[in-house]
Amino acid sequence: MGASSMIVLIIAALAFSSIAILIAKILTKATTNKQKGEPYECGIPTKGKTWIQLNVGYYLFALIFLIFDVELVFLYPWAVVARKMGWIALVEIVIFFFILFMGFLYAHKKGALKWM
Repeated sequence: MGASSMIVLIIAALAFSSIAILIAKILTKATTNKQKGEPYECGIPTKGKTWIQLNVGYYLFALIFLIFDVELVFLYPWAVVARKMGWIALVEIVIFFFILFMGFLYAHKKGALKWM
């Protein structure tokens, strides 16, 4: 298992996704109408400009949530090997949480965690 396995995996992923898109294009009936061109299909006609600028704070809030959510993925492998590694694992996770906490403090100081 090495580079050849990765190449086979990438080729398989591209093949499966391409086949799924091709089947969807063949089997679905393409229709166009005015309602499908609307920016939000809720049944209520839009009033005014539909292209408005949103506050960048919403995106920052979402990105910070993703960062702190993804860090949980790193906790599972650590928990699996923590007992075998002993004190080294404890020191590593303390350093990891310290870096994470410093990022949290930085985001809090910059006001990225304040909801509009």
